[in-house]
Amino acid sequence: MNPEEGLAQHAAQIGADALEVSPRRRSFAARLILVASAALAFALLLGLGTWQVVRLQWKLDLIERVDQRVHAAATAAPARARWKNITAAADEYRHVRVSGTFLYDRTTRVRASTVLGSGFWLLTPLRQADGDIVLVNRGFVPEQAAAVAGRKTVGAQIDAHPAESGEPSVTGLLRISEPGGAFLRRNDAVANRWYSRDVQAIALARDLHSVAPYFVDADAGAKTENRLDDPADRPIGGLTVVSFQNNHLVYAMTWYALAAMVAGACWWVMREERRSARQCKNDLDSRSRESEDAKRNKESRKSEKP
Repeated sequence: MNPEEGLAQHAAQIGADALEVSPRRRSFAARLILVASAALAFALLLGLGTWQVVRLQWKLDLIERVDQRVHAAATAAPARARWKNITAAADEYRHVRVSGTFLYDRTTRVRASTVLGSGFWLLTPLRQADGDIVLVNRGFVPEQAAAVAGRKTVGAQIDAHPAESGEPSVTGLLRISEPGGAFLRRNDAVANRWYSRDVQAIALARDLHSVAPYFVDADAGAKTENRLDDPADRPIGGLTVVSFQNNHLVYAMTWYALAAMVAGACWWVMREERRSARQCKNDLDSRSRESEDAKRNKESRKSEKP
């Protein structure tokens, strides 16, 4: 192969290499779509993080309000005129007082799991002086005690403390009805199996009328026991768990971290794009200079021939 042919092949190879390098760069439209998508994802994730911050503030305010209700002095439970306006947001966990006569023979046992183990809540209707009824959760009893209590209360429609003057009063936390049942467990009134404190369903099953749409969790030490109860089997009140899941800060940090990752990934891709563009330009310039040198060498060789 003579020198001229070698120079021609070299120049052709340079052109082919240039064609191979050039397509590596994304088009302007592709880069624009990439940036727009990253900006949209960043804005969405940033918005979700900010929303969780707002939810965090709402949850902290709710916890503070509920804490104030729980520790406030007991007030009279909402009367019939207020029943239709009772809501969880405005009334749940309010410290209230109810007075009247317990209807022990209509006590309902509701499945419960507490710090003391598994057993039942004892929900007993309390008839007030005006005839209205409020279900009172007298407290927790283990399974064995609940079975005994269920047999003893039959026909025991008496006052909680008839020897005391006036009607007995019970203080506790106002709770909103829990309709339906528990997870994967529905209340069965016919079989007398209850998994949630569903006020309306219990009232219907026990043939109770004028029943408040809420129930009251009795305080620890509240005088709700039946005279027929064995002292060792009396319900234990004051086991209401007042807690709220508050993971909003973790969620906010997660969304913000994802937003930062999207921004960082977009910056890295664009930096690589610019670096690739500079490298491509440098390679083309370098090959162009090599091609020019090859041409000059070729012309120089021709001029040197006799």
